[in-house]
Amino acid sequence: MSENAISTPMVFKNYKVFRYTLAGRPLVVETGKMAGLANGSCLVRYGDTAILCCATASVRPRDGIDFLPLSVDYDERMYAAGKIPGGYLKREGKPSEKAVLTSRVIDRPIRPLFPKDLRNDVALTLTVMSVDPECSPEITAMIGASIALSISDIPWNGPIGGAHVGLIDGKLIINPTEEQQKKSDLQLTVAASMKKVVMIEAGANEVDDDTMYDAIMLAHREIKDLLVFVNAIVDEIGKPKFEYPSCELDHDMFDEIFAFCEKDLMVALDTDDKNVRDARVAPIYDAIVEKFSDKYEGLAGMMEELLYKMQKKIVRRWLLVDKKRVDGRRMDEIRPLAAEVGLLPRVHGSGLFTRGQTQVMTAATLGTLGEAQMLDGIDSETSKRYMHHYNMPGFSTGEAKSTRSPGRREIGHGALAERSLVPVLPSEEEFPYAIRLVSDVVSSNGSTSQGSVCGSTLALMDAGVPIKAPVAGISCGLITAEDGSWDVMMDIQGLEDFYGDMDFKVAGTHKGITSIQMDLKVDGLTPEIIKAAFEMTHKGRDYIIDEVLLKAIPGPRAEVSRYAPKMTTMKIDPDKIREVIGKGGSVIQKITAESGAKIDIDDDGTIRIAALNGDSAEIARAAIAAIAYDPEVGTVFEGKVTGIKDFGCFVEYAPGKECMVHISKIAKTRIDKVEDVLKMGDIVKVKYMGFDQKKGRMEFSIKDALD
Repeated sequence: MSENAISTPMVFKNYKVFRYTLAGRPLVVETGKMAGLANGSCLVRYGDTAILCCATASVRPRDGIDFLPLSVDYDERMYAAGKIPGGYLKREGKPSEKAVLTSRVIDRPIRPLFPKDLRNDVALTLTVMSVDPECSPEITAMIGASIALSISDIPWNGPIGGAHVGLIDGKLIINPTEEQQKKSDLQLTVAASMKKVVMIEAGANEVDDDTMYDAIMLAHREIKDLLVFVNAIVDEIGKPKFEYPSCELDHDMFDEIFAFCEKDLMVALDTDDKNVRDARVAPIYDAIVEKFSDKYEGLAGMMEELLYKMQKKIVRRWLLVDKKRVDGRRMDEIRPLAAEVGLLPRVHGSGLFTRGQTQVMTAATLGTLGEAQMLDGIDSETSKRYMHHYNMPGFSTGEAKSTRSPGRREIGHGALAERSLVPVLPSEEEFPYAIRLVSDVVSSNGSTSQGSVCGSTLALMDAGVPIKAPVAGISCGLITAEDGSWDVMMDIQGLEDFYGDMDFKVAGTHKGITSIQMDLKVDGLTPEIIKAAFEMTHKGRDYIIDEVLLKAIPGPRAEVSRYAPKMTTMKIDPDKIREVIGKGGSVIQKITAESGAKIDIDDDGTIRIAALNGDSAEIARAAIAAIAYDPEVGTVFEGKVTGIKDFGCFVEYAPGKECMVHISKIAKTRIDKVEDVLKMGDIVKVKYMGFDQKKGRMEFSIKDALD
């Protein structure tokens, strides 16, 4: 190679570094070095956590849609935690459940801040490249996503910031470390703009409303300081936002069509039955198309958005001006409720919870701790014994669509219900079972996630799981006016969720909150709205617990289902584990085959035996005890003759353990040959006579066992 062919060192002319201290740890934002072809990009470092955040947008809007095509992908790279992926392919596959949940947490506060009429594809890709357990990659990614969008030319009304809050020994802590999180009674995530809170997600150990409110306000104060730093970055390197063709409906067309069908649409919407409403709206749809399709070209393609906006205008006017709800309820009134347990005879526990036209059936299954879910991710969590899965098939909303694998929404709702119930579950020591709940939505008209929380409490108690307290979930809605006035409403149904401004879901016990998830369609909440939502949801969950759940089943059943495995726990010397397992697992497999029980062994010598009946568990327990414990003199065992010699016989008195019985100890009378009284495979009883120090072995007798 000639000297002239050597390349010159790369110079990054636009490279910038911005520094901030967040909760006592360095936050460093680097721009201008990587991902230069994205509309906006930055590498954000929080401690040793590093995430590449890229925002891109299509040049032209997508045709034929009435929504913002936004995607948020939180991509975990296993190398970030110094791990090689498990499985055959040894590369990252589909996102982990935690990655999906993080994508949702970041999506929710970002989405409402885009212009309502933007139809360009927008993609946020957040690649986790290094993980410091002390510095949350989720919060780092949220901050990085906000910076990438803010400095890009993509139209967006940010920035926002994010923070975690923990509660340790009664003290609130911003962005707790991994060790602090293990002791924390609160795992709160807050996203906020300079003026308002835009997203709340929490899991809590029955934290009271006032403490939760204080935690949210503390997070907002920290975020406002952070946003001063972010705005300084935007002022220095932010790009002008690009112009885009507005996809908003023509105002004159909207006003003319609305005047034509307003009265009919009001009559159609004035019912508490979703099926009746849909049936009434159908002929209005046809009448609009027939009358206006010649006048307005492409009307058929705009009808879904047109109907949505006309219904929204009516419903919001009713709520704001008339204080009228679609189904005639007061603003603080819950729909009719019902609860049942024990509907499915063979499952370990089941509960059906009904709220208006929303119905959720939850089934509980109990298994051994060996059936806990193994996790392969970038954090330190490797398994979980409690799993909650949520399904919402098409028939639940009256739609004709085939069942598919769970999407982000289903994963998110299952995780929310799971988080709601974790604080009341018994410990492994109290209840040594793995627990799986499956919530199947059989009818949906709003707030199915909170319906699954209530149905799950019923199923757990029906299964005999000794939960500490019943948990109920309820949602609270919001309606806001242009003049700043607002009102909250209890238990929103589907129409109020679609056309309202908030879905504020809170689950908890009488004592306190166990989970929160808040979805917004406006630019944020004031402290007054948050307080009102807490007060309303607390009254709602108290009512559901006392008047519905505890009247269906007053407490956990005294025993688990006859179809659930029965658990027996024993402890052995860890040095004996190898003997219990045997070479290649031969001994434990034999015990399992002969007893029919499932056996889990921990490294500390704890053994858990699961069986469908007590006899099966006792057979397994006795077999393990015979191997692991030194027998007391006089103990009698039953075993099989496995060898015959001139001097005596060998008897397998426990799986993998044999004893030698001298010919003189076989029969009450003198015998010349062992074969005169025994043959291979005979089942005999042997008695332990003690340890012979001279011979250096344990002594057993058949004739003494005959007594």
